[in-house]
Amino acid sequence: MKKNILSLFALCLVQTGAFAQGGIRNIAPVNFSKVTINDAFWKPRIDQVATVTIPVCIEQTEVKTPRIQNFEIMAGLKKGEFKGIFYDDSDVYKALEAIAYSIKNKPSAELEKKADQWIDLIAKAQQPDGYLNTYYTLQFPEKRWTDMSMHEDYNGGHLIEAAVAYYEATGKRKLLDVSIKFADHFASLFGPGKQHWVTGHQELELALVKLYKTTKNKKYLDLADWLLEERGRKLAKGYTWTDWKDTAYAQDVVPVKLQKEITGHAVRAMYMYTGAADVAALKGDEAYMGAMKNVWEDVVYRNMYITGGIGSSGRNEGFSKDYDLPNEHAYCETCASVGMVFWNQRMSSMTGDSKYVDVLERSLYNGALDGLSLSGDRFFYGNPLASRGQHQRSEWFGTACCPANISRLIASLGNYVYAQSGNGVWVNLYIGSQTNLSTPNGNLPLEMKTNYPWEGKVDLTVNPAKATSATLRLRIPGWVQGEPVPGDLYRFSDKTPSKFTLKLNGKAVPYKMERGYAVIDRKWKKGDHLELDFPMEVKKVVAKDSLTYNQNRIALQRGPLVYCVEGVDNGNAAWNMVVPEDTRFEATFNQQLLNGVVALKAEVPVISVSADGLSTVTQRKTITAIPYYSWANRGKSPMQVWLPTKINGIMLNYTQ
Repeated sequence: MKKNILSLFALCLVQTGAFAQGGIRNIAPVNFSKVTINDAFWKPRIDQVATVTIPVCIEQTEVKTPRIQNFEIMAGLKKGEFKGIFYDDSDVYKALEAIAYSIKNKPSAELEKKADQWIDLIAKAQQPDGYLNTYYTLQFPEKRWTDMSMHEDYNGGHLIEAAVAYYEATGKRKLLDVSIKFADHFASLFGPGKQHWVTGHQELELALVKLYKTTKNKKYLDLADWLLEERGRKLAKGYTWTDWKDTAYAQDVVPVKLQKEITGHAVRAMYMYTGAADVAALKGDEAYMGAMKNVWEDVVYRNMYITGGIGSSGRNEGFSKDYDLPNEHAYCETCASVGMVFWNQRMSSMTGDSKYVDVLERSLYNGALDGLSLSGDRFFYGNPLASRGQHQRSEWFGTACCPANISRLIASLGNYVYAQSGNGVWVNLYIGSQTNLSTPNGNLPLEMKTNYPWEGKVDLTVNPAKATSATLRLRIPGWVQGEPVPGDLYRFSDKTPSKFTLKLNGKAVPYKMERGYAVIDRKWKKGDHLELDFPMEVKKVVAKDSLTYNQNRIALQRGPLVYCVEGVDNGNAAWNMVVPEDTRFEATFNQQLLNGVVALKAEVPVISVSADGLSTVTQRKTITAIPYYSWANRGKSPMQVWLPTKINGIMLNYTQ
């Protein structure tokens, strides 16, 4: 009896998120629904996703492609046959998830009505046993669950994520019940003592954790754990792996808990490691945690672009070999950068270490944000770091995962600003916002005001109704402390840490540094005002010698933003300049440029070919650099992130 009581107590701890073992912490991100963003940089983008980007996704899903039509046929409302690609259902679900976040941020009866219409279709299309997939049901019903690579589970995972988000945003259960029915159908076929299954495109793992957190039904957490345990055990034998012959493509060479190196498809890897970190935190599994740390170091120390983008190879939409990070031919899928945000958030929650948020921030502001145009209706699938002028944003893609993915990330941005564990509060991102946290000692309302990333000043007001004890942790970004990224892949040419200031009610306040956070533990009073100020210097980034593509080159960074030069600002050329390492850049905010950006200017040698074509001419000219996320918004134009420091790095014919 005593043993049963203890077991029940342990289960309750797991379900409430309080259980962890060893070095694993359980720091919960504050849900976006509890964070109101009024930030000058992000609020217009969040609103634009609601008013421009999501309507584009709806039009493409309903009118210009057959995605919704497939559901209408399955629901018996139309006659016809399946059209499209076997994973197209997932784009409907991702768009629904983006709508869910958006209507919570910016209520819209019209958007909510559209979501409810889609949900009615999805519910009618679901099979009596819970199965839901338009491709198989309309074409090959007898082949359900016979091919691990065909994204049935991937589609199902996005169904669950959309259902959880919509339930959290509206309280409506219809889609949640559909997702539970699907998850129960899957669990009736696969799991311990049943059929083996290795998800072809990981996504169901992390989605099942979300379903567990919403329903408190532990079988979904256990099923996510089981799916992770299936990998790397040669259990795919006998199935038709149509997507790949090399199982490294799907991170299926060794068991997840033994993995040390990043391989294969970048998005699949990010989703899987996100799920593994979730399971590690909730189950206190040190083996998962150790593997996650090893793989994370392999990514960040040897396989990540300065923009936070990952996956250099278009051949496998993923990783090739260490330090293979070409610029012009960088693949850097938008979805992979979105996945980096997901994974690094989970790593931060598991450890309380700011380095993971440093990488999250880099991917968010650079690699991911670049995927969406300033107009909100054009997209990048891949995000190169150099161009001869051949790259331009697209209205849509045949494989359309990226538009809805970047939409749901921006709409759910509130998920990434604050985190909490008991009386401990983490301020992770500096985004103008308000929240009201419930702590064991009482409510703790917070209000953040800032003009970040253009300025380094952050004002944080704490407004408890009565004096409340809490430990506040303010992230001091790595770029402030003299380190662009963890590890030695990139370094600042000047490694001297910047001097930041931290004041409480106008006076210097004692704090201690812990895992990259300035920690203040005190009894907070109504109106307490913290002032944090980071110097926003222009930093020059140098790459490790092993990264041969960037030898004798520098990149520019100011705050969290990576910069590039684009031809439209520089006489239609971007490959003809030399930027000596001692070059001084002037930073100026220009409201008329690219919806308002801080541009960098400097006078540097610019090389041109003489009129007779027999020699080169060197002149000193003023060049302009813009934030990387903002390029390719003014038509086709050459671009470079990494700029040569010596004349032998110049390539006047724009080859690389």
